[in-house]
Amino acid sequence: MALVKSSEVELFNKLVYVGRTAKVVKGGRRFSFSALVVVGDKQGHVGYGLGKAGEVVDAVTKATEAAKKGIVAVTIQNGTIPHAILAKYGAAKVLLKPASPGTGVIASGAIRAVLEMAGVENVLTKSLGSTNPHNALKATVRALQTIEDASSVAARRKIPLEKVIKG
Repeated sequence: MALVKSSEVELFNKLVYVGRTAKVVKGGRRFSFSALVVVGDKQGHVGYGLGKAGEVVDAVTKATEAAKKGIVAVTIQNGTIPHAILAKYGAAKVLLKPASPGTGVIASGAIRAVLEMAGVENVLTKSLGSTNPHNALKATVRALQTIEDASSVAARRKIPLEKVIKG
């Protein structure tokens, strides 16, 4: 998928995860923070980033800037995804299924954050493997990137659109 310039659209961001690590030194403990952030315009563009710093605010700022650099376009039709898809990243497996209008986003954690920032309004999801927020987020983005609509499938296979829709 093609990357999108973040300056072209108004972006919203959502903090998914904040991690704290401690290093024990002579005077006590030194804390360091990592933040996982998802950004999107809620109209088919989404990106994620990881930031690390000595303070939570600095980590979130770094993560937001990293997320803005990696925004990708997502295929959305009538507020849902065109077809079901299973994607894997590391030990995390994410299943996304289209849903009828009024269903809402049936997801939790990192998966919900990605889908909401992308602008998906109705979808059913299931996390099948690890629920680690880093890997679940990356698996969800990978799933959204590999989704194709019927017209692009017809063009790739060089067949009429009606043949793709009929199955």
